[in-house]
Amino acid sequence: MGGELWRATRTPLGPGTERLRLTPGGAVEVTAWGPGAGWLVDHAPGLLGDGDRPADFRPDHPLLRELQRRFPGLRIGRTEAVFEAAMGTILEQKVPGKDAWRSWRALVRAVGEPAPGPPMGLLVPPAPEVLCRTPYHAFHPLGVERRRAETLRRAAAHAGRLAETTSLPLDEARRRLGALPGLGPWSAAEIALVALGDPDAVSLGDYHLPHQVSWALAGEPRGSDERMLELLEPYRGHRGRVLRLLFVAGIQAPRRGPRMPLYDVARR
Repeated sequence: MGGELWRATRTPLGPGTERLRLTPGGAVEVTAWGPGAGWLVDHAPGLLGDGDRPADFRPDHPLLRELQRRFPGLRIGRTEAVFEAAMGTILEQKVPGKDAWRSWRALVRAVGEPAPGPPMGLLVPPAPEVLCRTPYHAFHPLGVERRRAETLRRAAAHAGRLAETTSLPLDEARRRLGALPGLGPWSAAEIALVALGDPDAVSLGDYHLPHQVSWALAGEPRGSDERMLELLEPYRGHRGRVLRLLFVAGIQAPRRGPRMPLYDVARR
């Protein structure tokens, strides 16, 4: 809806639904329902990037200065829904984004539950204990092969440990996230950016990201993780912010070569 965002999620106090509405005066009005309603209202400022510090980012690169000027309202918020961020990240591993989000929708519809509040048709993502007792072969019709299914179930079994990262320093949180078998540095950075509001998260091992950074910051159409880190080093502490600015600006490296092949997970 125009000027509104609806979100169904799980909180430490239970499922909840929240509506974020931009008022004519520029403030954000938060309304919430369900057992997690109070928690959602209390944590809405963090979700909206209240704890972010974009003013500390003072890039020398002319492109980044221009993007900072064009997107002055960009904030890196934190959902604090670590397991939910992990689910989305795991589904995105080694598959095209559209396939990952198709699997996300199918998973939520299959084992999620109706969200509290007005009958908007929203569903709360599945609880960790539900995924723990879901056998891996049940994920195949959802477009998820055994490797990602087992990683989902493993993350669900350790959901409590993952949730503890919200109270850890960001470096330690990323280490804990990446230590879970099946996650690793790319997944840890993706989760930290969304769930923990990490402005320095860099997704190593991404297929497109090194090319995007090398093209934007050095005019080089192809890059590597090493070259990306070299170019981002002057912005340490805000490297994730640089990546988010490039993303919202739609900057992409020139395409060449074959794309990653698609496959039918049901045959694996």
